[in-house]
This record gives sequence, structure tokens and C-alpha cells, in this order.
Amino acid sequence: MQLSDFGYDLPEARIATAPARPRDSARLLHVTQGALHDHIVRDLPSLLRPDDLLVVNDTKVIPAQLSARRGEAKIGITLDRRLDDGAWRVLLRNAKRVKQGDLLEIDPDFSARVEAMLEGGAALLRFTADDFYAALARSGALALPPYIARPDGITEQDKADYQTLFAAHEGAVAAPTAGLHFTPELLASLQARGVELAQVTLHVGAGTFLPVRVEVIEEHKMHAERGFITQATAARINAAKAEGRRIIPIGTTALRLLESAATAEGVLKPFDSETDIFIYPGYRFKIADALFTNFHLPHSTLLMLVSAFAGLERIKTAYAHAIANGYRFYSYGDACLLERG
Repeated sequence: MQLSDFGYDLPEARIATAPARPRDSARLLHVTQGALHDHIVRDLPSLLRPDDLLVVNDTKVIPAQLSARRGEAKIGITLDRRLDDGAWRVLLRNAKRVKQGDLLEIDPDFSARVEAMLEGGAALLRFTADDFYAALARSGALALPPYIARPDGITEQDKADYQTLFAAHEGAVAAPTAGLHFTPELLASLQARGVELAQVTLHVGAGTFLPVRVEVIEEHKMHAERGFITQATAARINAAKAEGRRIIPIGTTALRLLESAATAEGVLKPFDSETDIFIYPGYRFKIADALFTNFHLPHSTLLMLVSAFAGLERIKTAYAHAIANGYRFYSYGDACLLERG
């Protein structure tokens, strides 16, 4: 398929730069097999079946952007993902000023040694800090998507807005944005409806912001991200499927992790590894029966994923409807509930 198959024109005014308040007052487009229905997120319980199992991503966003110095050179660091040996894969700005073995000084008690230089401005760094996440909280900044402009810097409100209420395990560079719509009140309504929740962890990496640079999408090299599914969660999801209940990921990150951990026969296995699964039209889904997600960028791998799930023409129709009817797009924008095509 061609990259141009996944383009659409979005007026700049449709790009949300702040979430709806309260979060569950965002609009929700229900995309069924034959029709489009306009709702708000607070209506979600009425659109679900009492025995549905929602799967949420409980990753926690970290302040992943750092500013360092190598001598007189200023080096920008964006964390991508932590490796098993404790080193971090990162993306560097001003990478030409950096070589293997260099020490990058972030603050007097926080530095990083360059273990290897990789392609495309990436590198492997090993950080020196008694408490890495405390050092990040002190010296790091939130890595908001490039389409959310903050010329005066990240605000305290952003730090709260860009974290889901499920956030438990530190490691994500970007938020699993479908989860941003959920409030304690919405969770209570879902519970009253009989809808259950299961939690998985996919640490969303910096690669989620990278554009697709090839015209033939099958040639795209997908970025890797670290994910975890416990044995108990896998067993719970398998039992629900065996009972004929629907499995509904909250967001593309949860969906990608479930599909990464599934066997060809549709059995979910425990998972503790990296995944670089690339889902585009033609993919046969093994676990997910419906999908709650945001509206995604043109030409993005996430738009390809939802097109695989619901059908490319149906997604085009849904997005045209959303644009014409004033829906808000991207990370802080509105949501859609997709029935599988």
C-alpha cells in the first residue's frame, strides 16, 4: 500500500492543544458496521456490553527530555526506552558533537556516558545517578508531541493533563492518550454497568513521534517499545475470550501489545519483551474485538492500524465526518469507539 492512501486534510483549528474539561466530556464517535453515532465519552458505558473487558495501558509518562553539555557543546537528549542491562536508547540533538565514550553532563549529580552511537542520531547512554527517576524529575522536561506548541515551556497543568489515572509504571516518553479520557466518575459508571478492566504495560517510546518516510508502507521499519503482560492478566483475558466476551483495548498501545503477545491461534501469552509490531491493512487481529482510541495524524502508523482494524474506507468516512462536525484531533482531542471491520 502507498503512504498517500493514508492522507487527509485537517484544519489547524481542529488540533487540540488542551484536553476537554472534565476529561470525560470529550466527544466520542461510535463507528459501527453501518453507521456513525455522535456521543460524548461519558456515554461509553451505554455503548458497551455488561460483560466487556477493557484493557488499559498503565504506563507512566516520565520527563524524558534532558539538556546536557559536552564541553561547550549543548546536547539535547530524548529518552526512548530502557534496555535490560540498564542502559537507555536515546535520540540526540546536536549528535555530530558526540562520540562513543563521551561524558554528557546534565547537572552536578547527573550525567551520562555514551556507550555507542547509533544510526539516525540515536545513541546508547548509561546514566549515573543514585536515583535515576528522582534525577529525571529534577532535570527532565515532559516531551509533548510537536503539534502541541508550548513556546513558554511545559506548564504544571500539562504535567497533570498528560498522565492517565491508570499510570503506575514509569517508563513512557509519550502518553497512551486514549486513557486520558477516563475519570473516576467514568470508571464508577463502567463498573456499575458490569464492564471490567485489565491492565497491561507498554512504555510508549520516542519513536511514536517519528514520521513514516517511505512511500511503500510495507518498507517502513517500526520502532521498538517495551511491554509487559503478567501471567494472571493473560489468563484473565483468555478466560474472557473463551466465555465469548469482548476484549476492547483502550488505545492503540494496548492493542499493539495484546497482538504482540498472541499466538496464531489467538491465545494470549505472558509478555516481557520489546515489540516492533507494525499493523496495517491486511493484518488479521487475534485478540481485540473493538477499540477505543483518539483521532490520529495523517500518514501515521497509528492511522494505518485503525484502518486495518475498522477498514480504510470506513475510517476515511469517519474522519471526514469528525472534521465536518468539529471534532478535536490528536493527543488531547476527542475519541472514537471502533467496531472491528
